Amino acid sequence: MPKSILLTGGAGFIGSAVSRELIQNSGHHVVNVDSLTYAGNLESLASVESDERYHFVQADIGDIEAMTEVFETHQPDVVMHLAAESHVDRSIDGPAAFIQTNVVGTSVLLEVARKYWLGLLESQPEKAAGFRFHHISTDEVYGDLEGTDDLFTETTPYAPSSPYSASKASSDHLVRAWYRTYGLPTLITNCSNNYGPYHFPEKLIPLMILNGLAGKPLPVYGDGMQIRDWLYVEDHARALITVASEGEIGETYNIGGHNEKANIEVVRTLCDLLDDKVGTSHLAPHSSHHDLITFVADRPGHDIRYAIDASKIERELGWKPAETFETGMAKTVDWYLTNREWWQRVLDGSYRGERLGVL
Repeated sequence: MPKSILLTGGAGFIGSAVSRELIQNSGHHVVNVDSLTYAGNLESLASVESDERYHFVQADIGDIEAMTEVFETHQPDVVMHLAAESHVDRSIDGPAAFIQTNVVGTSVLLEVARKYWLGLLESQPEKAAGFRFHHISTDEVYGDLEGTDDLFTETTPYAPSSPYSASKASSDHLVRAWYRTYGLPTLITNCSNNYGPYHFPEKLIPLMILNGLAGKPLPVYGDGMQIRDWLYVEDHARALITVASEGEIGETYNIGGHNEKANIEVVRTLCDLLDDKVGTSHLAPHSSHHDLITFVADRPGHDIRYAIDASKIERELGWKPAETFETGMAKTVDWYLTNREWWQRVLDGSYRGERLGVL
């Protein structure tokens, strides 16, 4: 039966992927609430914006009046909460925005959702029984796996390192408190590093692709041996919808791509793909994109290794990633090569590819 999905942050990288997946491959209705900060881009939703099942509301999740109106107007069956400040380097430069959106904004949204749900219990008990608040978080809340072969599980203790990860850890705790104290039917997912189409170019993979196309240096933090698990964003979108639809209330599910790679390996893979797909004639005096790799001072407090154990979601809900690292990276490079107009307009705006998070 079609449901009304309230999606916060639906114009962001992951949120837009979820919006497209819901509209193109399900019968559900989507209400996309996004404040359109620098990383929100409605052009990422061009393929679904005219669909009658899609509705956009520009609003801040920290605005209690606006959020109350959204709930009252659209009567959601499910909330998928993705709205967040999300870039570690920006959190080093300005942590206050991360606390405001990720912590205060989440608390506002939880309280509005709780009051809405309590109203449903009285007026529409069947709808209330199906209501879900799905909070989307990150593996960075768990901290660092340096020096071990362990994987992050759903019971790994929290040990965030950056202002970003601390703010997301705080929001996770709030969601669990609203479940434990008030009974609000919540779910939490913690994902590994996403990549794929429509990715804002401050992040590693799109930055390397666009710098490579421009013949600019490819800045690699420290020695490049920081390890991350990489998850193709469209795989993640399908996982999130699966959890929101089928997950057990009160549970946490880790979502990963089973692709542990050192950052330098990611960059070298991109260099190989660019050499093959674009050629090197634009690189003179260099003969390969590999020649553009430049090691720079490491990020303050940089975690060395993240790695996700995603066996729970596969075992209990039947989800696993469709893309391998190799297929996902090739698709990503191809997307940037054929969608120059999208990323060129991003670069023409406020973001110029500058280094952030330098103390």
